[in-house]
Formats: sequence, structure tokens, C-alpha cells
Amino acid sequence: MNRDKLSFLFLNLGHFLDHFFMLIFASVAALRLTTEWEMSYSELIPYATPGFVAFGVCALLAGWLADKWSREGMMVIFFIGIGASSAFAGMAENPLQIAVSLTLIGIFASIYHPVGLAMVVHGRTKTGVPLAINGIYGNMGVASAALLTGLLIDTTSWRHAFVVPGIVSIALGFAYFLFNRSNRNVVADERQGGGKQHRTSSMQSNKVVRIFGIIIVTTALGGLIFQSTTFSLPKVFDERLSGLAVTAALVGWYSFLVFSVAALAQLVVGFLVDNHSVRTVFGVVALLQAIFLTIMIPLTGIPALVAAIAFMLVVFGQIPINDVLVGRVARSEWRSRAYAMRYIVTFSVMAVAVPLIAWIHGTWGFSALFGVLGIAASLIFGAVLFLPRTEHVVQCQSTSDA
Repeated sequence: MNRDKLSFLFLNLGHFLDHFFMLIFASVAALRLTTEWEMSYSELIPYATPGFVAFGVCALLAGWLADKWSREGMMVIFFIGIGASSAFAGMAENPLQIAVSLTLIGIFASIYHPVGLAMVVHGRTKTGVPLAINGIYGNMGVASAALLTGLLIDTTSWRHAFVVPGIVSIALGFAYFLFNRSNRNVVADERQGGGKQHRTSSMQSNKVVRIFGIIIVTTALGGLIFQSTTFSLPKVFDERLSGLAVTAALVGWYSFLVFSVAALAQLVVGFLVDNHSVRTVFGVVALLQAIFLTIMIPLTGIPALVAAIAFMLVVFGQIPINDVLVGRVARSEWRSRAYAMRYIVTFSVMAVAVPLIAWIHGTWGFSALFGVLGIAASLIFGAVLFLPRTEHVVQCQSTSDA
């Protein structure tokens, strides 16, 4: 395996672990701690909120450090830091300690998206498929969080669900450090775009501003939908597949099935946005989200499982679209910060989504939650209608990556 492919593999594994660690607690809280600590689900999950706040707020600092210092160095810190924080969470004895541990996980998790995604798109003309492959790894992290956590809970304890993956991440961090050290003489400086920079015209600058505005709106609403569905799905299945999912491991397997199938949608969408109008692809994806989330409201049993696969396909399918847009309009020398700004919005909304899930579930149940998410998807569709063509902007911005 050549250096570029191995580097891409490390980045993909990083995306897997980033989402994996952020969702371990969702399964642990739903399937074990509610009993062990004698707290309700709605009382327990708000302790994850500081971690999701840190996940968003710290992204800009991570992006700035990556652009000014070293993207590879920041990725080493990511692997080792998030692994050590997860191991610390496995030692928690009360909700306060869990909250501190999850906050540390969120701080180190915030490194990945502004840094890793900037490295994925660097030097590429067509970014849809690479981002989609990278996104599949991230979504498999989401899927595996429910599965592996359920298996570890049933076979050992909830503490091992944090400690075991933590050790794996630390080992990967040292491996990535040695990989970069052995190749330091051939590693290009990721902070420099190189080549002659071109000015954009007034019209092109207006397009860039307009595109970023739409990215912010759709990112916020999409983040709400993504977080609400991925975080709550184990509990949704615990309630709505009661005759089918009777153990923590089975809940994990059903969640894994849905997330795994849905992850493949990113590859399809990545190919489509590389070869067709982004606005058309984005609009269809958003409209299907609204339809499938609304259909899910009354369902239980097998129909609920089928509907969950359907709405998760389009929820995951949206992920690479905004990343492609950012990669097209952001110059290389500030691309990490551009991704950081996008993910500050994403993860800030995700942080808000956690207590929102608790409040809606405790007051009206999951039917109301799916209704709210259906409305959010409809608003995304409306915003996409204002998306301009990006081809001319791409031509100008791509010169800085030459």
C-alpha cells in the first residue's frame, strides 16, 4: 500500500473513531446506566451535552492550529487524546465524572472534521467520492457504537465499552505518529495551497457568500436531524421493536443494520454530486428526508425498522453534500477553518439536540420528535432551492490547489 492510500486509511479510521466515541454513551445510558444508577433516560442523557458543546466550539481552534501548525500533528493528538478520554470515562463512578469524561472526548473529537476533511479533499478535483468513502467510515462508527457497546455490555460491562476502544485509538495514534515520522521528508506541507491565487469577481464573491449562507442553514437543520436520529435510534428500537429487540446486543444489531445500510447512500450521493447538479441532488435528498421521517411517526415493529432504514439512507446521504460545497469554495490555506466553521454549527446544534430529545421524549414521546424532524427536513428543501450554480466558483478557487 503506497503512502497516499495508507494516509487515506488513517484518516478514514479517524472518522470511524470520531463518531464511534461520541455515541458510546448513548447506548450505555439507554441500555445499562438507567438501571445501575437508578436514573431515567431523560435525566441521564443531558450529561452528554457539555461533550457535544465542546465538539462544536473547539473545532475552530483545532482548524486554526491545523492551518498554522500541522494537520498531521493535530491528527496524532486526536487519536491519543480521544482514546485516553474514553478510557477515563470507563472509570467514572457518578454522573458528574461521566460528564467530565464526555467533555474531554468532545474536545478531542472536535479535531477530526476541520482537520481530517481538509486533508481528504486536498489536491483533489472531484471530492464527492473520497468524501463519501470517508463518510461511510464515519457512519460505520455510528453503527458500530450501538453494536459493539451492546455486545460489550452483555458480555463484560459498560466500563469496557469505553476502555477497550480507548486503548485501540491510543495505539492507532502512535502508529500514525510513526508513519508520519518515517515519511517526514516526502510529506507535502498541507498548510500551503501553492500556485498563483486568483481574485474572484464581485459576482463570484457574492456566490461564495450565498453558498456559505445556505451551507450554514442546511448544516444547522441537518445536524439536528442527524443527531436526533443517530443518538435516539437505540432507544427508539428499544421501545418500538420491543417484540424483536429484547437484549442490549439485539438493539445494537438492529441499529448496526440500519446504520450500515444507510451508510452506503453516501457513496451514491458522492458520485451524483461529482457528476450532476448539486442543487438537484440536494433537493431530492432533503425532500425524501421529510417524507420518510413523517411516515415513521406512528410505526412499530417491522414497518418501523423498514422506515428507519429509509430515513437513515437520506439522512446519511446528505452528509457529503455540504462538505463538497465547502471544499469547492474554500481556498486550501484556510480550508481547515472553513470546515471548522461548518462543524461548529453542526455540533452546536447537536449539543442542543441532546436535551431536546430528552424533553420531547419525556413529554410527548418519539412520535413528536419525528414530526419536528420532518419539518426541519422540509426547511432544508426550501433552502436548497436558493442554491446557485457552483461551477464557475470552483474554477476560480481550484487554482489555489494547483
